[in-house]
Amino acid sequence: MSAESAEPRPTAPGPSVNPWFIAMAVSIATFMEVLDTSIANVALRYIAGGLSAANNDSEWVITSYLAANAAVLLLSGWLSQYLGRRNYYLASVALFTAASAACGLATSLEQLILFRILQGIGGGGLQPVTQAVLVDTFPPEKQGSAQTLFGVSALIAPVLGPTLGGYIADNYSWEWIFLINVPMGLIAFGLNFWLLEDPEYLKEERRALRSKPLNFDYIGLGLIVIVMSTMEVILSKGQEWDWFGDPFWRIQALSAIFAACLAGMIVWESRHPAPILNLGPFRDRNFVACGVVAYVTFAILYASMTLLPGMLQTLFGYNAEWSGLVMSPAGLFSIPTMVVVGFLIGKRIDARWLIMVGAVFMAGGAYWFALLNLDVSPGQIIWPRVVQQIGTAFMFAPLSVAAFIYLPKELRGAAAGIFAVLRNEGGSAGTSMGKTLVQRRLPLHTDRLGENLNPLSGPFNDALQSGRRFFEGVTGDPVTSREMALEAIDNLRQQQAGALAYFDGFYLFAILALGIIPLALLMRRSVAEPGQHIGME
Repeated sequence: MSAESAEPRPTAPGPSVNPWFIAMAVSIATFMEVLDTSIANVALRYIAGGLSAANNDSEWVITSYLAANAAVLLLSGWLSQYLGRRNYYLASVALFTAASAACGLATSLEQLILFRILQGIGGGGLQPVTQAVLVDTFPPEKQGSAQTLFGVSALIAPVLGPTLGGYIADNYSWEWIFLINVPMGLIAFGLNFWLLEDPEYLKEERRALRSKPLNFDYIGLGLIVIVMSTMEVILSKGQEWDWFGDPFWRIQALSAIFAACLAGMIVWESRHPAPILNLGPFRDRNFVACGVVAYVTFAILYASMTLLPGMLQTLFGYNAEWSGLVMSPAGLFSIPTMVVVGFLIGKRIDARWLIMVGAVFMAGGAYWFALLNLDVSPGQIIWPRVVQQIGTAFMFAPLSVAAFIYLPKELRGAAAGIFAVLRNEGGSAGTSMGKTLVQRRLPLHTDRLGENLNPLSGPFNDALQSGRRFFEGVTGDPVTSREMALEAIDNLRQQQAGALAYFDGFYLFAILALGIIPLALLMRRSVAEPGQHIGME
C-alpha cells in the first residue's frame, strides 16, 4: 500500500509529560551503551597489562560484549512484550549499570569477560526499546526530530568512544572506562522510573500474552544465541586465524555452525506459534531495504574508525589522544546535520532522497581520503572525515522513518530489535573488514613497490648513493652508511605501501556508499503525513 492511499489513523494518546523529556531520558543509557561498543578498543593493551593477560586474549573483552549484546537485541521484542517495555528497559539499565561497576572492579581477565557478557545482556535492550519509545511517543510529523536525538546516541557515541577511551587510558586507568557508566546509569534509571510508561496497546498485548500458558521458544533462543555468538567470533578473530585458510579449521567449523543454525532459526521461527524472534518485518520491502542500507552504513562508519586511527598512528606518528582529536570534530558536525534532516523530514521531504544525499556525502568523504598523501596536515585529514560523517548523519533519521512507516504497531518491537542488530553487526563487519583489508593489501603493495628496487634501476641507485653520502658524513663508515641507506629506502617503501593499503580501504568505502543509492530507489515513498500513524495494518 502506498503512502498516498493509506487511510489516516488516529495517533496513540500522548504521554502525560513533555515527550522531549522522555526522549532525553531514554537516550542517556542508550548513549552509554553505544559508547561501550567502541570505548574499550583503544585500551586493550592497558587492560591486558593491568590484568597480566596476553594482548590477543584481551580482544575477548570486545567480542564477548558484542556477542551478548547482539543476541539480546533480537530478543528485545519478545521481552518487551512479555515483561512490559518499561519494566524491561529499567531492568536493562540496572543490569548494565551494575555490570559496568563489576567490570571496573574485575581482578582477572576471566572476571572481566564474564562481567562484559552481563553488560552486553543489559545493554542489548536499550537501543531497540529507545527507538520503539520514540516511535510511540512522537507523532509521525515529528519523527524526524525525535530520531535525530536517537541518532546523536548512535552516531556520536562511536566517534567519541575511541577519543574518550584513549584519554582515560593514557591519563587515568582503564577501570574508569567502565566506571564512568555508573553515575550516568543511576541518573538514567531514576529519570525513566519517573517518566516512562507503557502505551495502552502494549499493556493489552502483555495481558493477553500472560493470560495464556507460557509457550517459551527455548529452541529459538538457543539458535539465536549460537548464530549471534558464532558470527561475532568469526568477525573478531577471522583475520587473526587466517579466515578460511585457518589450519586448525576453527573458522571453517564456526561458519558451518553459523550457516546451519541460521537456516534452522529461520525455518523454526517462521513456523513456531509464539516465536521469540518475529520475522514479520522482513515481509516489508522498505524494512528490508533500510536494513541493508543501515548494515552498509554502519560497516563504513566503523571501518573508517578502524582505519583512520591506525593510519594516523602508524604513518603520521600521532599518539592515541592526538588521533582522537583529529577525528572528533566530525562528530560536532553530526548534530546540526541531524537537526537539519529532522526539519526536512518534518517538512514532508521523502526520506528516500535524504538517504541518497547521505550516500553521496559518504562516498565523497571516503574518496577524498583515498586521494590524500603522507604530506597532509591535520586540517586536511579533518575535512574529509567531516564530509563522511555528515553523510552518515544525513541517513540516520530518514532510515528510521522509512523502515518503520509501513509496519503495523505490533511488529515495532521486533523490528526495532532486528534493526539495531543490523546496525551493530554492520559495525562488527566493518571493523573486521578494515583490519583485514589493510593486512591483506599491505604485502601486495610492498612487493609491487619493491619490483624496481634493484641495481639496474637508475632512480634506486641515485637514492642509494645520496643516502650513502649522507650517512657517511654522519658515521664516517662507508659500509655502515650503505646499510643505513638501504634500510632508509626500505622504511620508505613500507611507509608508502602502508599508505596505499589504507587508501585502498577508502576507495572500497566510496564504492559501497554509492551502492546504497539503488537500494534507496527500491523503497516505497516514505513521507510521514501528519495524523498518519507509523505502521499500517
